[in-house]
Amino acid sequence: MADNGSDFGAFLSGFMIGGLVGAAVSLMMAPQSGEETRDLLRTKSVELRDRADDELQSIRVRAEETLDDVRRQAEEIQQRTNQMVEEARTKVSTAVEDGKQAARQIGKDSKEGANEAKA
Repeated sequence: MADNGSDFGAFLSGFMIGGLVGAAVSLMMAPQSGEETRDLLRTKSVELRDRADDELQSIRVRAEETLDDVRRQAEEIQQRTNQMVEEARTKVSTAVEDGKQAARQIGKDSKEGANEAKA
């Protein structure tokens, strides 16, 4: 029976120690009061809003940079296109003048040939 009492004492000691450890853990892990929870939520929402504002600002900057790049590229394309159109106009004008000159020469040569044939 002495053994039984010893086992009971060990059980009781373990029970008491377990209860104390459980109480300490529950105090450390206890939920916060309503006011503390509201303060935490308020703080976290401000942090989240600030991060969102920072990210939005970053996106705006990148969008503006991209828009500037697109505008610059569009201006370059427009300048190259205008240059190509001008070169094409010059070539067409030159070709038209060359054609007119050739037609005049052919007409002149034809008249000279006809005059020679009559003579």
